[in-house]
Amino acid sequence: MSLDNYRIIESTLREGEQFIGANFSRDDKIRIARALDAFGVEYLELTSPLASPGSLADLKAITGLGLNARILTHIRCRIEDARIALDTGVDGLDVVIGASSQLRKFSHGMSIDEIIDLAAETLTWIRAQAPDIELRFSTEDSFRSEEKDLLRVYLAVDKLGVVDRFGVADTVGIATPMQVYRLVDTLRRITTADIEFHGHNDAGSAIANAFAALEGGATHIDTTVLGIGERNGITSLGGFIARMYTYDRATVRRKYRLTMLRDIELMIADMVGIDIPFNNPITGYSAFTHKAGIHAKAILNAPETYEALDPTDFGLTRYLSIAHRLTGWNAVKARAEQLGLDLSPDQIKALTRHIKALADERALTLDDVDELLYHWADGQEQPASQFAMTH
Repeated sequence: MSLDNYRIIESTLREGEQFIGANFSRDDKIRIARALDAFGVEYLELTSPLASPGSLADLKAITGLGLNARILTHIRCRIEDARIALDTGVDGLDVVIGASSQLRKFSHGMSIDEIIDLAAETLTWIRAQAPDIELRFSTEDSFRSEEKDLLRVYLAVDKLGVVDRFGVADTVGIATPMQVYRLVDTLRRITTADIEFHGHNDAGSAIANAFAALEGGATHIDTTVLGIGERNGITSLGGFIARMYTYDRATVRRKYRLTMLRDIELMIADMVGIDIPFNNPITGYSAFTHKAGIHAKAILNAPETYEALDPTDFGLTRYLSIAHRLTGWNAVKARAEQLGLDLSPDQIKALTRHIKALADERALTLDDVDELLYHWADGQEQPASQFAMTH
C-alpha cells in the first residue's frame, strides 16, 4: 500500500540548511516553500525554532503563508523545545533523540531506560497541549543502534498511544536496502503508527534505501532538493521522484507538478552556489542524451527502448549526439531531416563514414556536422582530410 500512498516530507528548509553552502534568507525560504508547495509535496520540514531567533521568525512566517503543504519542525525530545515550537502554529512536531551507543555516550549521555522515560514525558505532554497536532517520534542513528534497544524504545512509545508516526534515520549513511527493509518491516508488524524514513547519502544508497523503506511499509520519505544536507546530504527530491516514476508513472504524474522540478533545482543550486551534476536524475545535462549509434536508431523508432523516463513529462527534451566516432546513420539522417535537407540514403551512409573518420582525427561539434550536412546537400562532398585541415 505505501508504494502507492506515500508522502514526501521535503526538508530543504531543515536538513538542507545544514549543507555547507546554504545560507537562506527569509525571502529565500519563502520562495522555496512556495515552490515546493506548488510542486505538490505533502509536507515541509523547517529548522527548529530553538536554533536561532531568525529560525523562530522564519518558521512563524512560513506557517502564516496558508500553504497546502503541512508545516513541520524538527525538535529535540525536550518539553522546553516543544513549548516554543507549539507557539509557532506548526501542523506537526518531529521529535528526535539519539539511540545508538555512540550518541548515548558522546551526545546526550542517557541510557535506554532514560530515553524511554524522557520520550514518555515529552510526548504525552505535547499531546495533552495539542490534541490535534501531528506528532512524530524518531530515533537518530537508528542503523548503528542495537536492534533490541531500538525495539524497546519504539514499543514503549507505541504503548503510549500518542504518536502518529515513527521515524527511522540512517544518520551516517551506512544502511543497505535490505537492512532498511528489515527494520521498517519489523516496525510495521509490531507497532501501529505510520513510519518515516530519513536516509543520508554518504555511501550513495539514499534513494535505494528510501525505496526499500517503502517496500517494507514506510509511509513517509524525507527529501531535499538536489539532496543537499549535512555532509553528502540525504535522498534527493528529484532522485526519489525518478525512482517512483519508474515504479508507477501514473501516480507520480498525478501527485506532483513534474515540469517544475528543473526550475526548483536551478533555484536551489543558485542559492547554495553549486552546479547541477551531469548525472543528476532527470535534470542532469546528459540525462536524456543518447550517443551510441545502436541506441540512437532505437530511440528514433521508440524512445522507451532506452528511456525509462519520458523527458516530456518533466518539460524536457531528449538529445541525440552525432558529432563523434560512435554515431550511426539513422541519427545523421534524423539531423538532416531536422535541418530540412534532402540527402539520399547512400549520401547519409557515406557522410556517416566521413564523420566517423573525422572524429578519429579530432573532436567535432554539432556545428561541424551541420556544416558537413549543408555541404553534402549542396553537392560539395569533400574528403575527411581536407575538412580536418581547414578547421
